[in-house]
Amino acid sequence: MTTRRAVLAGAVERLRAAGVPSPEHDAAELLAHVLGTERGRLVLVDAVDPAALPSYDALVARRAAREPLQHLTGRAWFRHVELAVGPGVFVPRPETELLAGWAVEQAGLVAEPVVVDLCTGSGAVAASVAHEVPTARVHAVELDPAAHAWAERNLAGTRVDLRLGDMATELEELAGTVDVVVCNPPYVPLEAWESVAPEARDHDPHLALFSGDDGLDALRVLERRAALLLRPGGVVGAEHADVQGASAPEVLSATGRWSEVRDHHDLAGRARFVTARLAR
Repeated sequence: MTTRRAVLAGAVERLRAAGVPSPEHDAAELLAHVLGTERGRLVLVDAVDPAALPSYDALVARRAAREPLQHLTGRAWFRHVELAVGPGVFVPRPETELLAGWAVEQAGLVAEPVVVDLCTGSGAVAASVAHEVPTARVHAVELDPAAHAWAERNLAGTRVDLRLGDMATELEELAGTVDVVVCNPPYVPLEAWESVAPEARDHDPHLALFSGDDGLDALRVLERRAALLLRPGGVVGAEHADVQGASAPEVLSATGRWSEVRDHHDLAGRARFVTARLAR
């Protein structure tokens, strides 16, 4: 038997040397995954069965090669829901939980809210709204068939109406009736390819990452679609890159269709998402 501490120490060293941003966390998550337990319960494990070490070593090697942790464990936690994720779908980020929380808050202000999640990806935001606002009627749209398949899996058994299609054309029947439109669109400028973390650049679908020369092409489509879908006074929220704290709100402000255009920071103080209200 090898002690848990020794096994983790070796894995942390390998991950740190590979430039993995959170080596301690990831080493522990992978060990818990291999042992069939939770990371918080690893303290109860004194020694690791040698039979488990080859599987663990293989996963650590894949993480050192910058394969996303969530692809290795097959799951991601997002607010209060657990999601199945893997190749073909954008792995939801903790920062997006703030946008989802805003959508939950706004939906909670309406008796029977109609909420639309565009570019739903894994279904993370739609699942959160459905889970936290039981009275909401939630609709979600995803363009990429592979990502849509993951969303189908994650939204099975929920009340969410999931569509495979383009956010620019779907849900026409809801025009003028929606209370909240929320979206985590692609927003990375094409020229920023080299600056994207390997976990995202090499493993997330490029359709979910890149959006024209300035990264705002999808937001422009969203602005037009949200203006069509929302009732007067309805609200829209969309994530953006931290360098788009001025340019993303300007996409909305410039049209004259929106009031209360406001940008929001994440917990690290970085510009993260924009919200606005459709003028009455």
